[in-house]
Amino acid sequence: MTTEAVTKTTPPAVPAGARRSLGARLAEVVSGGLVRVFLIVVGLFWLVPTIGLLLSSLRSPQDMAANGWWTVFTKPSQLTFDSYSKLLENGDITHSLLNTALITVPATVLVVVVGSLAGYAFAWMEFPGRDWWFLAVVGLLVVPVQVALIPIAELFGKLGLFGSILGVVLFHTGYGLPFAVFLLRNFFAEIPRELLEAARLDGAGELRLFTRVVMPLGGPAIASLGIFQFLWVWNDMLVALVFTKSGTQPITVALQTQVRQFGNNVDVLAPGAFISMVIPLAVFFAFQRQFVSGVMAGAVK
Repeated sequence: MTTEAVTKTTPPAVPAGARRSLGARLAEVVSGGLVRVFLIVVGLFWLVPTIGLLLSSLRSPQDMAANGWWTVFTKPSQLTFDSYSKLLENGDITHSLLNTALITVPATVLVVVVGSLAGYAFAWMEFPGRDWWFLAVVGLLVVPVQVALIPIAELFGKLGLFGSILGVVLFHTGYGLPFAVFLLRNFFAEIPRELLEAARLDGAGELRLFTRVVMPLGGPAIASLGIFQFLWVWNDMLVALVFTKSGTQPITVALQTQVRQFGNNVDVLAPGAFISMVIPLAVFFAFQRQFVSGVMAGAVK
């Protein structure tokens, strides 16, 4: 065969750009600088209410009644910390912040610890009726909170827990456990069996296997669960309205009570609302760093 024939039968070279799929080209467009600028603008618009609440909490009631919070950009002399000083002098608000921490932290820790142990048991331990018990736990996910408010309130009343912080913690723990067990069981079940068998051959018992192997690998799921549970309990108002009284109210109920009693005391409401919002944000970003490190630790073998 001559060189001329080979040349005629050889298909023409396809340009590199023409061989790329539509998905690859769309990914290149999405990752461009224009899209990043658009996402930054959207993020800034998303933060406008938070910025507005922060600036409102740094203004006097007279300034807030006269004009909007955006005027601080032209009149920065409006900014003052007097509202935060009044907030610290308000015993109801400061005590409610302490109550919120006393409710949120134990409810989060209990759900993470008990959910992790139960998730490991359902994933890797053999016991009678394991699958049926797990189906019962999954079935509890569809039970609305509103359905159990009155029966559990009557039960807590008979046990002397109604109106106490312990009662609110137990309620949040009970309702957080089904999702925690479901999430962690499915995550732990993806751990390679060979890894667990190798640890058992080395003499590791169930507790050591759980703490030394399963927990480090389950870091991403456990961190996510902790974030979700903390945010849910901290921002809860329905359960707190039903199960707390004047001395055990969290910050959400205390702020609502301030609105009902005084109506226009924005010098206390604005800084109180901002503090109640910024604390879970700080916890979220703190756990976010641990979440990323857990992902990296689980990905490296």
